[in-house]
Amino acid sequence: MAPKRTVGSNAKVKMKRKAYEQELQKLQVELCHLQEWVKTKGARIIVVFEGRDAAGKGGTIKAITERVSPRVFRVVALPAPSDRQKTQLFMQRYIERFPAAGEVVIFDRSWYNRPGVEYVMGFCTEQQNLHFLEHCPQVEKYIVDAGIILIKIWLEVGKEEQERRFLAAHQRSAAAVEIEPDGSRVVSPLV
Repeated sequence: MAPKRTVGSNAKVKMKRKAYEQELQKLQVELCHLQEWVKTKGARIIVVFEGRDAAGKGGTIKAITERVSPRVFRVVALPAPSDRQKTQLFMQRYIERFPAAGEVVIFDRSWYNRPGVEYVMGFCTEQQNLHFLEHCPQVEKYIVDAGIILIKIWLEVGKEEQERRFLAAHQRSAAAVEIEPDGSRVVSPLV
């Protein structure tokens, strides 16, 4: 069994790769059982992943979806809203991607971008932000009352680890690009 860490601990204990892969395999088997339950019961599940940049949202979602059917587990990562979407109800572009019976939809970031990113970056007004904060609990209650299981997950990473991950990602991407004499860029295979 893998070593356990307490919630909120800053322990520097890193799981060995083999132990991690064994534990991941067990959890992926459980996800396959969940998938069968979702299909059999006609359940509708939304999983919302939020958190700081470089906290591991993408890697966690990849690990969850690696061994399950994309017909049951669907990942949604919306880009910035189009001009047309900006004229619609804010939640409309999310709601149209909600699950039907027998589906799990995983949002890689979600409607919480409104107060967490859009407002801070100036993409929505203070009035729009306050409107969201006032009505979001009511919308989520409606979602749950409609029989959808709503799971919200926040992933956190400390500033030092976040900086280390940003630097490592930057180095990987820089190593993958070569600048030709004419100034063009060529992506080289990662070794």
